[in-house]
Amino acid sequence: MENLKTTPLHSRHIEAGAVMSPFGGFDMPIEYAGIVEEHEAVRRHVGMFDVSHMGEVTVEGPDAERFVNHIFTNDVSHLTDGAIQYGMMLYDDGGTVDDLLVYRQSPQRFLLVINASNIDKDVAWIMSHTDGFDVHVNNVSDIWAEIAVQGPEAESTLRDVLGIDASSLGFYTFITLPDGSIVSRTGYTGEDGFELYTTPTAADDAWMRLIDAGVQPCGLGCRDTLRFEAGLPLYGDELSEEITPVMAGLGIFVKLDKTDFIGRDAIAAQKAEGPARKIVGLEIEGPAIARHGYEIMDSEGNTIGTVTTGYRSISLGRNLAMALVDSRYAALGTELQVRVRRKTFPAKVIKKRFYTPNYKK
Repeated sequence: MENLKTTPLHSRHIEAGAVMSPFGGFDMPIEYAGIVEEHEAVRRHVGMFDVSHMGEVTVEGPDAERFVNHIFTNDVSHLTDGAIQYGMMLYDDGGTVDDLLVYRQSPQRFLLVINASNIDKDVAWIMSHTDGFDVHVNNVSDIWAEIAVQGPEAESTLRDVLGIDASSLGFYTFITLPDGSIVSRTGYTGEDGFELYTTPTAADDAWMRLIDAGVQPCGLGCRDTLRFEAGLPLYGDELSEEITPVMAGLGIFVKLDKTDFIGRDAIAAQKAEGPARKIVGLEIEGPAIARHGYEIMDSEGNTIGTVTTGYRSISLGRNLAMALVDSRYAALGTELQVRVRRKTFPAKVIKKRFYTPNYKK
């Protein structure tokens, strides 16, 4: 068995009897009370996640803004202190190194939040592009713990249980608390929510206070069902070295009008010509649940794509999937088929944001 890393809250998950499984090189909780119950807690009330496995990288120095703009698809030159942007880092051919959040702490200091499974790869890639920039890059992933509090009652829960007034935070903004902790308002569930970046000791204290207040601990199982319903990508499924932001329908986060960035020419060409493949949403008729890797076929039985993520939607009660298909079959309403084991089932292309998010704008 692989040598798995653990988060500072690992013992709390074991004590609570969570179902544990490897994810991104970490031993992580998949569920506690059950995926459906945890999913519904976030949709209707509030739930919390240990997301300390996520990676954090600081970029500091006189050229910090210019460097981040060089490696990042979005345009951080428009950010003010306390603002956050979503975007990607790309290879020269437009393939995705990772998708990430960029926090501007000052004009000369940025915090990059990256995916757990990509930490070592991302840090090496970032470091390999620092020549010609007066910056210092530091992997601080082991310093931070992170708790995500998500759901319509998230704001009141932070206030009443942790004494954190985050009511002034707009969507994709953050504040730094007197103790150096960071509270942001982004989320990965389709609901209002917050992230608390703090020390391992403070995270353990916050976690137990939230537990004592009756907040439902949630595992990565429902984190995936929640993000899927909201049409949010997961690296390795809807984004990868082979799947560009344009193919994923995320071109809005790639700013071609800014100063040159890595992968720009490839993305510009793909935007101009149109990608050969696209990520689409699918609704599947019948009892079939399409899982990652299942074949998508046209009406004549020719394979034209594969499922990237599929579930029976907990919130909507429909069998849905996201899939990477030949662009000729990506138009809304296109009739397709999905092979589930030895049977085929009718499917139709629909918008991949299946659930209308409830973010605080």
